[in-house]
Amino acid sequence: MLVRGRTVAFVPARELSRAEAFYVGVLGLTRKSRDDFALVVEGNGVEIRVAAAQGYEPQPFTILGFDVPSVEETARALGSRGVEFRRYAGMDQDALGIWRAPSGSRIAWFADPDGNVLSIAEHPS
Repeated sequence: MLVRGRTVAFVPARELSRAEAFYVGVLGLTRKSRDDFALVVEGNGVEIRVAAAQGYEPQPFTILGFDVPSVEETARALGSRGVEFRRYAGMDQDALGIWRAPSGSRIAWFADPDGNVLSIAEHPS
């Protein structure tokens, strides 16, 4: 690999306090640090820099995803914390909002407080 070192993911946020309540309080990621420019959290060994950003529009596609052992258990747990799963026209999603891909992967989408699309996914072994 030409680029050595840690992998860091970036997510924009308009208000870091609101982002921290979601990423740490709701998703349960570990808070590493916070200053006026970013909140840094860690999830499963990957650092995520939630960067203060103004004047952007959230994109309609997934910008951050989490592979989980059980998408159903995770969806239920997140739902109990107030997370609402997105539904997409033309996709056969179950009662929890989980879609089964042709590959057998099961995926559900939700948004952070700024409208960034996140996903949870369970892939066949």
